[in-house]
Amino acid sequence: MLLTLTTTHHPATDLGHLLVKHPDRVQSFDLPTGTAHVFYPEADEARCTAALLVEVDPLKLGGGRGRRQATTPEGFTLGQYVNDRAYAASSLLSSALAKVFRSALRGESRDRPELAATAIPLTVRVPVLRCRGGADLAVRVFAPLGWTVTATPIPLDEAYPEWGDSRYVDLTLTGSLRLADALNHLYVLLPVLDDAKHYWVAPDEVDKLLRAGSGWLAGHPERGLIIRRYLAHRRALAGVALARLTELRLADEPPADDSVEPAADGAGTPEKHRASLAVLRREAVLGALRDSGASRVLDLGCGGGALLTALVADRRFTEVVGVDVADRSLAVAARRLRLDRLPERQRERIRLRQSALTYRDDRLRGYDAAVLMEVVEHLDPPRLPALQDAVFGHARPGTVVVTTPNVEYNVRYEGLGPGRFRHTDHRFEWTRTEFVAWVERVAAAHGYTATITGVGDDDPEVGTPTQMAVFTRDDRKEETDR
Repeated sequence: MLLTLTTTHHPATDLGHLLVKHPDRVQSFDLPTGTAHVFYPEADEARCTAALLVEVDPLKLGGGRGRRQATTPEGFTLGQYVNDRAYAASSLLSSALAKVFRSALRGESRDRPELAATAIPLTVRVPVLRCRGGADLAVRVFAPLGWTVTATPIPLDEAYPEWGDSRYVDLTLTGSLRLADALNHLYVLLPVLDDAKHYWVAPDEVDKLLRAGSGWLAGHPERGLIIRRYLAHRRALAGVALARLTELRLADEPPADDSVEPAADGAGTPEKHRASLAVLRREAVLGALRDSGASRVLDLGCGGGALLTALVADRRFTEVVGVDVADRSLAVAARRLRLDRLPERQRERIRLRQSALTYRDDRLRGYDAAVLMEVVEHLDPPRLPALQDAVFGHARPGTVVVTTPNVEYNVRYEGLGPGRFRHTDHRFEWTRTEFVAWVERVAAAHGYTATITGVGDDDPEVGTPTQMAVFTRDDRKEETDR
């Protein structure tokens, strides 16, 4: 079975640094069911392709102790030896991805940490994938994650077209994503489309699923199907996964963009738009923080830790502090970050603190930057001056990044009538003019300069769905005041 991964990012050979596999060498890895090989059919500055080829040993695949019979369709002895497993992508390829590209799956790169945290142009091809549900299902599971999907059914026999299509598709995915996100999508969804696992599905598979699905599974329109198939239709495990995923979602960043759909004449498909805006917003915030040169960062109103996870993945941020008023949210963030399993050196970079953002807290002073991502609209308007004083007046980080919905864009969402907000917990949503006025008042009152941009599709009539302001402390004014 074969998978190829191509990028045109310049220089394209940086793909070797991200995968931790040198383009000039063929490398082989032993697997429980055979051998995996990594090589590069092409590698230059303009275009680079990494190929993962998995050779299945039928003796290893068929020589187990019978426990696979509960989770695979080849439950009889001959079927364990005579099957398509050497040729069609399945959970065997997913397992090979996890072993061969382990650090890339985690978003780690010692040589290119900035690139590992950046979306790059990618093309993934799986020439033979068993897809129970057909090409349409492949589109339904990958398109909401930002991929452009081409799933071409493979004829049962090209010489006899009247026989129709086989159960296999030739899958091509194109998009601009972080490599870690792309690999985690494949790790989860390849066995989901195959609808079979070739090893015993134990309770720890729930942890694997939630870890690989962090940041995208909770809001996926096919999450129920994905969970059931990934866990081999084991109802007890699926129930546990759904409960934990619900807990993560409730404590995560406000799911405003998961609550509504763009109108039919909006840009892109509803699923793609809904799934990608949260990612675009995080990338915009991370970009602003990198541009500021910050190394010690506060995530104020961190919720379940979606942004914290991205911050920790970037080694330029030497201290990352998540702040939330809810103990439950901090507990979810700690679980998502796997604080109990991180090496001590990594754990020392992360702090979780309970604090109300409308009260002054000396522990939050002295940081390079702070983020209020989709937070301010959850406060009653009379409480905003207290937040402004606590963050801009008392904590006074060098940079403050604020994002909030643009209420004018709500007309592009189906089901949002006049006066309705994107989320039931929103106390207000600003127009672009209102946001500019608030930003200017805060900047002038507390000695900051500010720039305002948008995140998401820029509609010529109503603007972007998310508004973002980057406040920079005016140290010259501060010295003059002294």
